[in-house]
Amino acid sequence: MDLNVINDAEIPKAESGCSSSGCGGTDDQLSHLPQDIQDKVHNHPCYSEDAHHYFARMHVAVAPACNIQCHYCNRKYDCANESRPGVVSELLTPDQAVMKTKAVAANIPQMTVLGIAGPGDPLANPERTFETFRRLSAEAPDIKLCVSTNGLSLPDCVEELSKHNIDHVTITINTLDPEIGAKIYPWVFWNNRRIRGKKGAKILIEQQQKGLEMLVAKGILVKVNSVMIPGVNDQHLKEVSKVVKQKGAFLHNVMPLISEEEHGTFYGVMGQRGPSAEELQDLQDECAGDMNMMRHCRQCRADAVGLLGEDRGEEFTLDKIEEMDIDYDKAMKMRAVVHEGIEQELAEKKAKKARLAGVTVSQPEVATRPVLMAVATSGQGMINQHFGHATEFLVYEASSSGIRFISHRKVDQYCIGNDTCGEKESALSGSIRALEGCEVVLCSKIGFEPWEQLEEAGIQPNGEHAMEEIEEAIQAVYQEMIEAGTALVQETEASQATA
Repeated sequence: MDLNVINDAEIPKAESGCSSSGCGGTDDQLSHLPQDIQDKVHNHPCYSEDAHHYFARMHVAVAPACNIQCHYCNRKYDCANESRPGVVSELLTPDQAVMKTKAVAANIPQMTVLGIAGPGDPLANPERTFETFRRLSAEAPDIKLCVSTNGLSLPDCVEELSKHNIDHVTITINTLDPEIGAKIYPWVFWNNRRIRGKKGAKILIEQQQKGLEMLVAKGILVKVNSVMIPGVNDQHLKEVSKVVKQKGAFLHNVMPLISEEEHGTFYGVMGQRGPSAEELQDLQDECAGDMNMMRHCRQCRADAVGLLGEDRGEEFTLDKIEEMDIDYDKAMKMRAVVHEGIEQELAEKKAKKARLAGVTVSQPEVATRPVLMAVATSGQGMINQHFGHATEFLVYEASSSGIRFISHRKVDQYCIGNDTCGEKESALSGSIRALEGCEVVLCSKIGFEPWEQLEEAGIQPNGEHAMEEIEEAIQAVYQEMIEAGTALVQETEASQATA
């Protein structure tokens, strides 16, 4: 990579875009919120960008039925080979869900959140959902409880939700326009009837908006999920973001359509494409003018376990849980110790950011442009993963305004053992394609072969910042690029002056 490309006198310094999109980290993302809301979300990995590096979540699959049909959804049971919403390996009863939650909490002490997100709609299965919540409120009171819903049955369930230890609800709202809705939802099941087309979409939209308003009135935090479907609702989602913010939602998560044909969804079979990484980022940036944006969502399975970006569900199947010998009292004490340690580390990082924010940084003599950098990490906000072991890369934007998180990009592991049928070459090529637009990739280690191919693709590998904090390392690399580019500009000017 040519380091001087960061300098370009024709390109003005980047605008910060910090007000809503999280420039400089999650402290900026949440700092405008009232303190009571910050307290509720600071250790919630799905709502707080900083927290997702440290705290884990899990979903329990107790809700098999759904009351709407979405063109992007195909619920699959007993499936261990896909990672997307609606997919589970085991359907659970409430008793099994409570047993599994307590087992995970004992073995993954940094787990703070239990969510019910499917594989159908939790509120279309109210008995199973609320029995699970009732039990967990009593038996695991230190765990946050969340629910994710399409919103059709939400108004009828708000009162019950408010009775339990449920501070957070996610509503998937893809449109406010029944015309667009009819292209996304072929039918809804309402008042014991299947209602199709615009009429069904209109009912769904009205219920979603009513439920949103009722939750906000109850003081329950609302995150809105929206699936970006190019050519269907992509331009309309800016209006969705504006309206849900006005009604009190505190976070908007614009997610890319997952549309691979092998998933068997209507959109997949019909060839509806998903957005590119650049299209998704552009839309998120446009929505950020009206709404605080979530960018670290992993579109998790309905039985996901662990940190965002990992899935440890296979460790906690029912047969394995039954064989575990767990001292729950001891485990709960350990959870408290682990949480205290994480809180202390986060507080220290926050204080460090505040100190650095007060330091005057000299601006480069020439204008600079933003640069995308990819990071291989296994958590804790550190560059601590080998390039070949990564199943995803976190993408950050460095600019003269600071560092901001942009997205994550999933890849297949490059180091997968023997090179069978070209699998390693295929995985490496896929990783390089996934990193399109990035100019640097930071990791703890990287082999010669991927190093060479990354350089050929115009991506500079960097293993010099292993075990360093992500944002500090990115800032250091960006500063090196600025200095190298500035030196080259000065050298060129000096040569021209003596010519």
